[in-house]
Amino acid sequence: MLFPGQGSQTADMRDQVERHRPDLLELAQAEVSDDLFERAGDGTRWAQPAIFCAALAGYEVLKERYEPDLMAGHSLGEISALVAAGALDAEDGLRLVAARGRLMQEAAEETGDGGMLAVRARDRAPVDQVAARTNLSIANDNAPDQLVLSGALAALDEAEALLREQRVRAKRLPVAGAFHSPLMEPAVEPFRRLTEHVEVRAPRVSVLSCVTGAPFQDVREQLVQAIVSPVRWTDVMSALQDLGATHYVETGPGRVLTNLVRKSLDDVEAEAPLAMEAAGA
Repeated sequence: MLFPGQGSQTADMRDQVERHRPDLLELAQAEVSDDLFERAGDGTRWAQPAIFCAALAGYEVLKERYEPDLMAGHSLGEISALVAAGALDAEDGLRLVAARGRLMQEAAEETGDGGMLAVRARDRAPVDQVAARTNLSIANDNAPDQLVLSGALAALDEAEALLREQRVRAKRLPVAGAFHSPLMEPAVEPFRRLTEHVEVRAPRVSVLSCVTGAPFQDVREQLVQAIVSPVRWTDVMSALQDLGATHYVETGPGRVLTNLVRKSLDDVEAEAPLAMEAAGA
């Protein structure tokens, strides 16, 4: 079972949460704002808790149809997966996600100089070379042909030009921060202090970490490190397959992860049933 991260938001998220997890809707409005779903496109402060709630609303429906043996979440989706697996209470998970989104947005505003660049390339050598030359971080390893660079705006401009010279496709993402890079460091300690007050239990099924590409060992510390560490989604996909996974189901919102599974793995099934049902409604 896969839980999506930022960039997966859809217009019907609030309706899904109100229908299937009204308790989370009420808590999210109290923790963040009454209009967080309407503002999900305005920044990570609103997008992260909105997507968290929508993913768990989707899981509420899907758990009646599927019995997952493994779970993983992309970036903030890790917290959704840990809640679904019983390692965290939903209330604690929402408080963590709300704080994470706010702290990451504040870190971006504090530095005032950061962004992200999506790169499409099967040959990673030129991308690695450009990242090293421009002092950018590889923030997301999403699929064999999809990387995201993160860092200072001037460095992103330089990287974009260098990649264009090598005929490598790159596109600036509409985000206002250098997420999953050292520029997020101001968010780390405040978030760590918050995790110290959260109860963590053994999950019912293994949940894989995007920091290590392996099942979580130290939930609190790995969630903290995820703020400044790359999202190793390709490694997570490989690890799931090595653990025997052949059927991947995305909770939604959206179907971003389903598409990444199909790009990354051969001879597996991948589906986003709720997204398909919404499209056919």
